[in-house]
This record gives sequence, C-alpha cells and structure tokens, in this order.
Amino acid sequence: MSQTVDRALSILPLLAQGPADLGQVADRLGVHKSTALRLLRTLHEHGLVYRQQDHRYRLGARLFALAQEAVENLDVREIAHSHLVALNERCGHTIHLAVYEESEVLYIDKVESRYPVRMYSRVGKPVAITVAAVAKLLLADLPETERRAVAERLDYPLYTPRSTPGASAFLKELATVREQGWATDLGGHEESINCIGAPIRGADGRVVAAMSVSAPNVVVTAEELLTLLPLLRRTADAISGEYSGHTHPKEA
Repeated sequence: MSQTVDRALSILPLLAQGPADLGQVADRLGVHKSTALRLLRTLHEHGLVYRQQDHRYRLGARLFALAQEAVENLDVREIAHSHLVALNERCGHTIHLAVYEESEVLYIDKVESRYPVRMYSRVGKPVAITVAAVAKLLLADLPETERRAVAERLDYPLYTPRSTPGASAFLKELATVREQGWATDLGGHEESINCIGAPIRGADGRVVAAMSVSAPNVVVTAEELLTLLPLLRRTADAISGEYSGHTHPKEA
C-alpha cells in the first residue's frame, strides 16, 4: 500500500511541470500504463488531477483549493512562539512578532525581557510604522508601486533626532532593508531603545511577518545588540522553514 501511495504522490510534482499523457506518467513512474491509469483515476476522483479533452492530465482544482485553505489556516504566531521564547532565553531581551494588516503594523506576540527595564509595547498595538524595524521589513517587501504609495501617504513624526524625516528617506531605507534582509531601529522611536529585526517568509518567499530583538541602551549598547543579528536571523529562518513547510517542526 505504501508503494501505491508513493507512486500516486509522485504524479503530482510531474503534473506540476505541465499536462502529461498516460504514457508519460507511466514512463516517469516506471510502471505499466494500466497501473498509471488506476492511480490517475483515483486522484481524479478526489479532484487532485483533471483529465483534459486532449486526454492529457493536469493538476486538479481541488489541489489548489486545499493548498489555499492550508495557507489561510496557518497561524504564524502559533508556529513562531516557541522560537521567540527560545531566543529570549538565550539573549534575555524583549522579542516581538509583528504583521502588516489593513495599513497598520501590529504586534501579535511579545516575550518580555528578563531585565528590570521593560518596554511599553503591547500585543495588538500598532507600531510606529516609520521607524520600527519590523515595520521596515514588512513594508520593504511590498511591490514597488504599493511601497511608494504607502510611503507617500504616511505621516513622519519626529519622535527623536534619529526618526525618519520623510517619504524620500523612508523609501531609501526600505530599499536598503530589502537588499540586506534585515532592519534596525537605533533610537528612532525612543532614544534609549535599540532594535534589530528579521523577516519571516512563506513558501512563496514573501514576508508574512517580522520579528525583532529590542533592548534599552542601559542594558546593552547598539553595537552589542547588533552582534545578536546572526542568532536573530537563524531564528527567523527556522520559523520561515517551519511555516512554509520546508523543514520539519521542532520536536517537543
């Protein structure tokens, strides 16, 4: 039975390359045409493949519907949380997870610092979109036309002397973030707080969320915080792999 399942599943990546006839499927699987036909009929009954009028087979609509449903039901917070906790245990600083929704960047998870000085950020609260590292990562991934439109309609409060002063500077910084794959907020929102961020990507490579490590400069300097960037990026990559299905989930 396991061999039958293996052969049936092997048909799907074959058809992902384009429609194929019965002979091509049989040749690729190394089986007789009657065996290939039986497998194709089973997949067809479940809507996973479709037989065209030219007698070639292609992937079925049911497969795409299942894939879309799976993506919509993925909870990036649930997948990421244990990774955020593990990162917090290693570095001790505040860890945030954020997403871009309806023109706002929102924190959806937070692991508190173990140090006495705490940040006032809250889950569900919008971030300072023009300065926060997580916001820069999420907006940098937008298509250029949308990215420019968003940047030009934003206000640019000068929280500190290091705040982003306007759309031109913001777009320039987003281009840098897009190229380097990480972001910082070094005193842009609060002069005493520094932050580094990394993106979490889905199976299509697009940024679905962003995470960050934040710390007050009385605990760690900006230069010292930046030394955690490799660890942060490895954590973000691990979450991305688990979220996209490219790696196996961590064992409990």
